[in-house]
Amino acid sequence: MEITHKHIEKKFAYDGSQINPSWAFKTFGVKGSSIITWRGAMNITPDNMKDFADVGLEIKGNEMVHFMSEFFDIQPANIRMAYMRQRLLVLIFKEELAKMGVKSTRDGDDIFVDGAKLTVSIASVSISSMKIHFAFNIKDEGTPDVLETIGIFELRNENGELVFNEDNLLNFVNNVVNSFIKELQTIELDISKTDVL
Repeated sequence: MEITHKHIEKKFAYDGSQINPSWAFKTFGVKGSSIITWRGAMNITPDNMKDFADVGLEIKGNEMVHFMSEFFDIQPANIRMAYMRQRLLVLIFKEELAKMGVKSTRDGDDIFVDGAKLTVSIASVSISSMKIHFAFNIKDEGTPDVLETIGIFELRNENGELVFNEDNLLNFVNNVVNSFIKELQTIELDISKTDVL
């Protein structure tokens, strides 16, 4: 499966509308399966709320890194597969944090560091595609008061040193995306070389 990654330098907010089908094509002309990454605030409007458990809650942050994935390889789109891929992305993100010396824990599709929530995520489907939004806080600013949150620029390694900054953030994002794409593509290759009964 071919997957295009495009990082958008211009900052803009995630309001939930980006999870609508073919957003990458309509907005940036990116055809086919894709992962769009960018920085920006998050404030999901009630009409764009996809998770029934989140209705009435605030889902926001002043600045985050967003990953918006869309896949067209399975028709009709399968929400179970969408959530499986979402979990895979979350696990890869956790693995990449560990490579940087950051210990984290996972609860479903959420990543925590020292008990503070670092990420948000949701999966959804349309008639034609599977969508995954995943994002992490850059700083612990503008997040809901009812949650203890943390930003990636506040993460420290076992020596107490700050791990992330403006110089290495984009490289980290690219590592997460590239590892995710590689995992999906090697699954396809493994399927193609397996002798089935």
